[in-house]
Amino acid sequence: MRPKPQILEVWGEFGCFSRPELKIERLSYPCPTPSAARGVFDAVYSKPNKDPTQAQFRWQVTKIEILKPIQYVALRRNEVKDKCNVNAVQKWMAGKADPEPIWADGDRNLLGTDEKGRTQRQTMALKDVGYRLHAEIRPWPGHEHKVPALESQFRRRAGQGKCFYQPYFGCREFPAYFELIENGNRGPDPIPLDQDIGWMLYDVFDLSRPGRSDDGPSISLFNASIRAGVMDVPEFDSAAVHKTAKEVR
Repeated sequence: MRPKPQILEVWGEFGCFSRPELKIERLSYPCPTPSAARGVFDAVYSKPNKDPTQAQFRWQVTKIEILKPIQYVALRRNEVKDKCNVNAVQKWMAGKADPEPIWADGDRNLLGTDEKGRTQRQTMALKDVGYRLHAEIRPWPGHEHKVPALESQFRRRAGQGKCFYQPYFGCREFPAYFELIENGNRGPDPIPLDQDIGWMLYDVFDLSRPGRSDDGPSISLFNASIRAGVMDVPEFDSAAVHKTAKEVR
């Protein structure tokens, strides 16, 4: 039985789907990447497992419709340079070391340096965004018979506005609000836009199999284009998606 399309209409004040070739000064794609859209569906409904290899399904984004005109806004923010070390946090929690803050300002001489811990960075984000996301449940082997029940659970949760965590548009400070679309209630038509985006990030994980705890990043790309306000997303397993070489284990 082929999975049925599940549709969410999503909107928000801002969004930023960063192009990877412009990492420091962020510049957003004109619409969500497939991985960002998948993240919205995961926030509403997913079936994680302590053993990642026992996950039941993944989301396959099939189409993204752009419902509002593309508008950019320039944001300049102070951002810290350092990242919190997970091992250090675990030691703090266990009482094996004293907590140490990430320094943004203040007396950096305590660390033997005058360097500030923050820097100003420019972000070209999107404002007043709205999309209609289409995705299907792709069961992992052994869970094919669960698809109707999984789809029903998703529709129930999405219809009630439930989510495991607040969906977001690329950055966690840009929350995404959602509504389930069903029974032919499509809402507004996509905007009249034709645009060749070029290489777009497809995902940062290998979606050909359930993930493992020791998996590293696995970047995939595809040549994206928007036609009549719609970006069609190819299947992850198709030749249209360019993937990194798989490691031999």
